[in-house]
Amino acid sequence: MKLIVQKYGGSSVADVARIERVAKRIVARKRRGFRLVVVVSALGDTTDELIALARKICPEPEEREMDMLLSTGEQVSVALLAMAIHRLGEKAVSFTGPQVGIITDQFHTKARILDINTERIRKALGQGNIVIVAGFQGKTLGGEITTLGRGGSDLTAVALAKVLKAKACEIYTDVDGIYTADPRICPDARKLDQVSYDEILELASLGAKVMHSRSVEVGKKFNVPIRVLHSRRNGEGTLITKENRKMEEVVVSGVALNEEEAKVTIFKVPDRPGVAAKVFKRLADANINVDMIIQNKTETKSTDLSFTVSKSDLPKTLRVVREAARAVGAAHVGCDENIAKVSVVGVGMRSHSGVASKTFGALAKRKINIEMISTSEIKISCVVDGKKGKEAVRAIHKEFGLGKK
Repeated sequence: MKLIVQKYGGSSVADVARIERVAKRIVARKRRGFRLVVVVSALGDTTDELIALARKICPEPEEREMDMLLSTGEQVSVALLAMAIHRLGEKAVSFTGPQVGIITDQFHTKARILDINTERIRKALGQGNIVIVAGFQGKTLGGEITTLGRGGSDLTAVALAKVLKAKACEIYTDVDGIYTADPRICPDARKLDQVSYDEILELASLGAKVMHSRSVEVGKKFNVPIRVLHSRRNGEGTLITKENRKMEEVVVSGVALNEEEAKVTIFKVPDRPGVAAKVFKRLADANINVDMIIQNKTETKSTDLSFTVSKSDLPKTLRVVREAARAVGAAHVGCDENIAKVSVVGVGMRSHSGVASKTFGALAKRKINIEMISTSEIKISCVVDGKKGKEAVRAIHKEFGLGKK
């Protein structure tokens, strides 16, 4: 019997009716002759509600305790889904991430998977069970509960598909695939039949909320076929796969918007070798991921250094950066939370010129100022005023003709 790993997001199991609908879908697949491992996120907005609750108690909770709290959300959903499957007459067993041997490093709230012991899952499958696994979580070698970061259930699913040698990994969401842009921003956005690992990796890391970027990294590394599907409708969804020649014919595949970053600027940093290294080492030691970086050299012997981080990391970032600024003799630190990052992505950019010109031109026509620019082989990102983010996405989407024909 072929093994499939499925993942259902929080919106797919937000209430009893949706849990029962998901259970019916899973049971129908089992009765078609498949073995199933199902990864589930916390119900609906449970994770956000738990974060809000924690911050009412303490504005900056200890990360270990946050993992203890947030891991409970998935424990509820896996148990309820198993009960719904039992009611339909099939065998199912639910497990937490630690119970199935998902071993991570020690970085709380953003842990990375080191190893997975599949013995317990294989034994449960051998007994005829549908195996339900809590996404987003694991444990350290010392037994501490950890979480994998927002969207980490995708990572759990792809990692399990890899170690179990599953036929495919199916990611069920509240959309029926990956689009050229968020349909809520661009109503004419078009669904993509397939997209390369590199493209979706860029889109996910740049703000597109369909897939967790680290899950795509694992998929690409181990060539795990990933299909994004709608949890309540039938359809082929979008296949995430290796790049092929046909994909290169499309210059731009999608436009992404990220409104969850903030810009931090260190003013009048001494302009001498090693200063930037000292600043960013402190950030790395604090496990803070930095995205875009820009340095503006002034006419004095100093420079202004700007970079972007996730808004969720901003309080910790400012604390670390202010200490670093004092240590290197910089003037002061400022931040801007009202920014948006707009990005265009496409493997065809490798072999086509003019993408940057068209992108900047589309923004210029609408008098949208660009504050920061970052490029790679297959993407261009621009930081703009936060109030202009959605307008910028629509402008670029239209400029490249990405809407429905």
